[in-house]
Parts: sequence; C-alpha cells; structure tokens
Amino acid sequence: MRKLFGHIGGANIFMFLLFLFLASLMWYGHAMQSVRNTRVPVYIQYTGKTGTIGLGEEGLPDKVMIEVRDAGARLNSYHRDPLSLTIDLRSYIHGDKGTIHIPSDALRRSISGILQGTSKLIEATPEEISCSYFTEQEKSVSLVFDGDVHLANGYQLVREPRLDKTQIRIYGSENSLRAIETVYTEHTELTDICDTVMMRIALAPVKGIRFEQDSVSVFIVPEQFTEKKFVLPIEVSNVPEGYRIHLFPQEVEVSVRMGMTHFAQVKATDIKAQCTYSPERTDKLDVDLSFTNPYITSAWVYPGTVEYLLEQ
Repeated sequence: MRKLFGHIGGANIFMFLLFLFLASLMWYGHAMQSVRNTRVPVYIQYTGKTGTIGLGEEGLPDKVMIEVRDAGARLNSYHRDPLSLTIDLRSYIHGDKGTIHIPSDALRRSISGILQGTSKLIEATPEEISCSYFTEQEKSVSLVFDGDVHLANGYQLVREPRLDKTQIRIYGSENSLRAIETVYTEHTELTDICDTVMMRIALAPVKGIRFEQDSVSVFIVPEQFTEKKFVLPIEVSNVPEGYRIHLFPQEVEVSVRMGMTHFAQVKATDIKAQCTYSPERTDKLDVDLSFTNPYITSAWVYPGTVEYLLEQ
C-alpha cells in the first residue's frame, strides 16, 4: 500500500480522498431524503388511575413498537428523541372491576397524533392494549428482615437487626391477600460489621401485591464483647425422697459473654448451675445453665458432666 501511494503521488492522494468525501456526503444526503421504513419504540405513561385500582397480572405495556415510513432525516429524529405517549385511563375504567381495553384504532390515532406530519404509521405492536383491573383490598401484615449479618472478630449484636416498622399495609385482590401474612425484605448479606449500620433495604416483591412503600430502614447495632468467669455451686433437683446425693465435683466454672458496656452489671447471682437426677443415668449427670440477666448473650460450663453418689 505504501508503494502504491508513493507511486500515485501526494496530489493524487488528496484528490482521491476529496472525491471519496464528496461521494460519501452525496450518499448520506440521498439517504436522508430517501423514503424508507424503520422500527422505533413509543414509551407510554398512564394517568387517571387512582390508588385504589389494581391491575391484573398481565399489566399494561410500558412501550409499543411501531413501524414508521418517512424520509431518512425524519426517521433519524425518532431514534435521537424517543417518542412518548400519555394515555388517560379514566375513560376506560368503569365500576369496581372490569377490563381496560384500548382498541387498535384508538391506539393508532393516539400514536399518529405524536408523529411528524409526513410520517406514516405502518404497524404497531401490540396492536391493542388490554388488561383487567379491580378495586384493591387492603391488609396489614408483619414485616421481617431477611438477611445474614456477619460481625467482625470480637463483636456481637446488641439486639437482633431492627426495622423502622414491624407492620406494613399491602394492597391487592381479595384472593391474593388471603394467603399473605408476612412480607420480607430482599435478602441482604453484611460482612465484617463493627459499627452501627443504618441503611434502606428494598422489599422482596410479591406477584400481584402492591406495598404502601417499597423499602424500609434497618438498624444493626454491634458492640465489642468480653467474658466473665464464675465458680458456682451445683444445685440438684428431682432427688428421690429420703435420699441424699453427693456430686464430684460440687462446683463448676462458668464463663459468660456480654457486651463490654454491661460487664459490671453481670453477677454470679444471675446464673444457676443445675443437675436433674434421673434413675436412667447411673454414672454421670449433665450440668445445665440458666440465667436471667438479659445482658448475658451466651454461657459455657466446665465440666459439662459430674459424677454422683446417691445415698439413703
């Protein structure tokens, strides 16, 4: 190629490029003036539907694809600036339930009204719009956080993740509402949490149901935890009348976990180490823990079993 251009010469190359540019310009001008067909979307906005009217599962289309015939320049304008059509539904809704039906001739008239004067509408897909409607019923249901919270090392939750509301109103047909008692947030994964989190979470959609709001706030409060150890005597229950029981050992070591801010509020009197005698256990008894202090989040006991001697 370099040898060819070198043989032709710089002046000839310039003339070649000039004619190529002029030819392209003439072709583009011809294309802009020539009449042809193209397909473009018409985006639809609906007005006139009150908040108490619900739509069937088929829904209303958000756009109609049309085939238009016109000069290329006009058709290009439809691609640059998409067409938008507003349809008022008030004249199609009558009574508590029925069908919204926009026939093909009415739809074509509406679309033709937003086209430029020289454009001809060839085809619209869909040709007509049809959707059932009904008067929505209302119901209040529980709202639940759906997610997994993974805390950073050394942290625990002060409380379970809390939503800014526990009930939500939902709207739909009587049949669709009957089976729903709980609405969930979209599943959310949070990792390495060590600071308070407040965020908006979308609600998981339910087919045929409309929510009073599409999202809620969730609050997650972590805190660093610490442990406290106690040596406690073991209490025994269910000992047969007239018998005494001797445990080996008689005390156990108990470790409890709490948030650092509540360390001083956890005392030995908040915890009980207990065994329940059972004649089916002839060798050892299990040690169970119980605690009443709400700041204790978990507890461990060592040893977990003790030997015993039953004496009459």
